[in-house]
Amino acid sequence: MIQVSIIGSGNVAQHLIIALQNAKTIGTEIELIQVFSRNKESLSHLLPLEKIVSEIANLKAVDLVIIAISDDAIASVSSQLPFDNKLVVHTSGSVAMDQLATKNRKGVFYPLQTFTKNKSIDFSLIPICLESENATDYEVLQFVAEKISNSIFAINSEQRKALHVAAVFVNNFVNHLYSIGNEICAENKISFDILKPLIQETAAKILTLAPLEAQTGPAKRNDLKTIHSHLNFIEDTNQKEIYKILTQSIQNNV
Repeated sequence: MIQVSIIGSGNVAQHLIIALQNAKTIGTEIELIQVFSRNKESLSHLLPLEKIVSEIANLKAVDLVIIAISDDAIASVSSQLPFDNKLVVHTSGSVAMDQLATKNRKGVFYPLQTFTKNKSIDFSLIPICLESENATDYEVLQFVAEKISNSIFAINSEQRKALHVAAVFVNNFVNHLYSIGNEICAENKISFDILKPLIQETAAKILTLAPLEAQTGPAKRNDLKTIHSHLNFIEDTNQKEIYKILTQSIQNNV
């Protein structure tokens, strides 16, 4: 039986709690022992109050501690743990493994996905990127990861940083572009729903095509007449600048 504790109560922590408890119910030899949260009530809908601790000093020594908190707090919190020589990992995409305190064995358990509280997600489809200081600890991380996901990758800290940058482009920036598209529709009394089949098809294409092969549109065609027409239509300075930058970037890659 591998005993696991989680530090955190945010989006990632809550989805991990659900995934690990689901793993436990099907008998996978994993037990979620404790979860640390300064506000116990924030997690009371997910697990019994007796499993939630609000003082780090009350955390028990377990086989694996997963720190799922803001990047800036990882180093500090890891140094406050009341035990030594246990496997302690964080879930950050951009923090190096060596930022964890040296009194415990270090690792990374990075689920690459966008998480939103109260929105269910199939954890088995989420890639989990693993890193550890030694092979034995990696086996523990792999065992736990394989019980909640079908997609496991060995990724070092530099590779993970590159992956996190790439994820910002394909997720956060793309979602911001959705927001701009929604604004343009709203300003012109058009339902954003009309664009949703296009969004779905665009995402579906890269499952079978390289992104460069899937690129379409006036910038790809070098359709200057349409590009100039669009720029004349756009009144918002920020939207216009983003349109210009992305158009130029696409043209540079054609």
